[in-house]
Amino acid sequence: MSYSSLLSFSLGFLLLFHCSFGQIEQVVNSQQRQQQQRFQTQCQIQNLNALEPQRRIESEAGVTEFWDQNEEQLQCANVAVFRHTIQSRGLLVPSYNSAPELIYVVQGKFDTRAFNIITTGIHGAVFPGCPETFQEESRSQSQSWSWFSRSGRSQQSGEQHQKVRHIREGDVIALPAGVAHWIYNNGQSKLVLVALADVGNSENQLDQNFRKFVLGGSPQQEIQGGGQSRSRSRSQSESESRSSRRGQQGQQSNNILSAFDEEMLAQSFNIDTQLVKRLQREEKQRGIIVKVKEDLQVLSPQRQEQEQEQEYSDNGLEETFCTMTLKHNINDPSRADVYNPHGGRVTSINAFNLPILRYLQLSAEKGVLYRNAILAPHWNLNAHSVVYVIRGNGKVQIVSENGESVFDEEIREGQLVVVPQNYAVVKRASSEGFEWVSFKTNGLAKISQLAGRVSVFRGLPLDVIANSFDISREDAWRLKESRSEMTIFGPGSSSQRESQSERERESEREREREERQRQ
Repeated sequence: MSYSSLLSFSLGFLLLFHCSFGQIEQVVNSQQRQQQQRFQTQCQIQNLNALEPQRRIESEAGVTEFWDQNEEQLQCANVAVFRHTIQSRGLLVPSYNSAPELIYVVQGKFDTRAFNIITTGIHGAVFPGCPETFQEESRSQSQSWSWFSRSGRSQQSGEQHQKVRHIREGDVIALPAGVAHWIYNNGQSKLVLVALADVGNSENQLDQNFRKFVLGGSPQQEIQGGGQSRSRSRSQSESESRSSRRGQQGQQSNNILSAFDEEMLAQSFNIDTQLVKRLQREEKQRGIIVKVKEDLQVLSPQRQEQEQEQEYSDNGLEETFCTMTLKHNINDPSRADVYNPHGGRVTSINAFNLPILRYLQLSAEKGVLYRNAILAPHWNLNAHSVVYVIRGNGKVQIVSENGESVFDEEIREGQLVVVPQNYAVVKRASSEGFEWVSFKTNGLAKISQLAGRVSVFRGLPLDVIANSFDISREDAWRLKESRSEMTIFGPGSSSQRESQSERERESEREREREERQRQ
């Protein structure tokens, strides 16, 4: 009897282990497929250029600028890049994209002073099927929100909506494909956002064109086609031509509600057709960044509470689909991953400290180089890197697999350059310093350094280096060991400083000899 029980237990345990292992293997294989399912492009880049926005589209309360997606390096990385500048009390109306998106908050500060906090704006995202967790109790009839049911009876309720987030300079905001979102500038200065849409991501199953679907306002035609690539079909060109003719006739492209049948839309929302007409056709063209007449009224906790919530998330508490953290600040020096008091700092954000990036397969890096400092030459193992300059300027050199220079220029504030996967790159700040953010097309992007304490050469045997370059063991040792810093190098190496000191001592000795001869 005991033998039979033991046998049953053993068989049950083996079955459970097999099922568990199968589930783990299925999850791992799913993640691997997700990383591999990315539109592949043929990157035959012979020369890279520092890129600036090519199209500027003005709205009522701001400007949207697009980089040309036809640029070879952007097509190689399979991304679209654009920048919003939102004026004070400007609202970027709700919209969603066909591809995952990362937004970096470049600038826009407002010091409330009374509470001694910094806030730049408010961001909201609506996840389908998730509850409106921000709720306000019902108020008096004069202050409450009301609507009419099918029976015609008025119903009263307090305001409720999905979660909103305070955003500030240095925040990275992650948005899955198809998730509607909006941003409001509640500060006194301009709010500048630079964004990257990963059109090569497996979540985008339409094509490799950037598509923005706008839920409000009166978007210009160029907004929806802001990232169109040159690989257009004939039908696409004809459709764009027809849309262009409509625009010339004064009928600009509108939000996605504009083309629905009035009666069907009225029945769907249970509203009258007069309101439907206002939703579909605005009296004036305001664009996608509209002016809010009075302060935007939304439910929001105090900023300190949101910061505590962010810390809980950073500490690894489990998240659900409806409670996923969407933002992480990489401007805080205390969060730097690499810091050199003489050179600067680098802060990374990836699937480890912002778990949603595991699904988006994107990550970001913020770099700050002090005057004349150098970021160690390196290459990206598993991602393209789109480098956008935030402040200052610096010298960037990029080298291809042929050992040829494909980029060797000064790059300044507002420009970007793409560093293709495995291309070697080095950055050096000017006398003004150099500050940038890099968007990378992998949730766990990795780099490999050529110089420094954690470099490839540090891991190679001395004789391998000496024979590879046909140099002496002493020279190989200097190449391997002379740089003790890790990733960021201060201005001037230790060997240069030693050589300079030696030259100064030699000059001093020469002056002493000349002085003795004169005596």
